[in-house]
Amino acid sequence: MDDDKAEDILSIDLRGKSSLADYMVIASGRSNRHVGAICDKLIERLKAESGTAPRSEGVENGDWALIDGGDIIVHVFRPEVREFYALEKMWASAEVVAERAARAEPRPAAVAATEA
Repeated sequence: MDDDKAEDILSIDLRGKSSLADYMVIASGRSNRHVGAICDKLIERLKAESGTAPRSEGVENGDWALIDGGDIIVHVFRPEVREFYALEKMWASAEVVAERAARAEPRPAAVAATEA
């Protein structure tokens, strides 16, 4: 999803919290079209790996898309929709929320360049 310019990617460990999946990934796209493109690429990659297309909802609309990858559930939102539903607050531990805040802090240019 990094390659597709998804923003604010967050992984939440659901093991022991839910029987739906082991992990939830939440990410943002800048527009409806960007959300759809991120999801289309992810569905394509998952299909190539498993041989079957994952179940998905909302990809065409582009406000909030859900991709069920079995052990991993992926939500891709437009930023204002993500903020409204605040799934991270519902599921994430304090550690994951702190990790997200740390990612949002500006980094020195040299560090940012090595991560790109």
